[in-house]
Amino acid sequence: MKLRDAVEGRRDVKRWDLKKPDWRAIVRAIDFARFSTSAGNHFAVRFILVSDEAVIEKIAVSSQQDFIRKAKFLVVVVSDPSSLIRSYGDRASKYCELQAGAAIQNFLLGLEEEKLVTSWVWYYEDSQIRKILGIPEGASVQGIFPVGINSKVRLPEKRDVKLDNIMFFGKYGNKKMVPDVVVGRDVV
Repeated sequence: MKLRDAVEGRRDVKRWDLKKPDWRAIVRAIDFARFSTSAGNHFAVRFILVSDEAVIEKIAVSSQQDFIRKAKFLVVVVSDPSSLIRSYGDRASKYCELQAGAAIQNFLLGLEEEKLVTSWVWYYEDSQIRKILGIPEGASVQGIFPVGINSKVRLPEKRDVKLDNIMFFGKYGNKKMVPDVVVGRDVV
């Protein structure tokens, strides 16, 4: 699979086949995350693979997301800035979150390559997830990912964000690489 195909083809999917995905394929997708960028070569992101139905139910309740209940596996992504604090002080948490975003993107592309689907769950009760999964103080839950096999249900079209609307040249708001040339009488 070409990288562009994976990036453009990836979608958030909340309905999947009832068949249980191979956990080894999920582990291979998680392995992609190891190759993401990290501050000072301190990899501060952790992945928890959850398969226990009772735990999945508790997480579904905590996140108020019913579709999670149907998943056979969840991947919970956690960042722990403790290894970055000595080097980066107050900025450790920010760097940890940036690193988590990069690692999650690699993980999502890994799922795409493995032909698995997910939807990034952003809303959840942090303290409850921490308690359910035994996540230590200081570490932060960055996302919950129910993983399934694509059910071949037709997905809605992906919203097309125009490059012109998100890219600037030289400074914020400048949409042109080369400024317009203004020709006046004094130039001629």
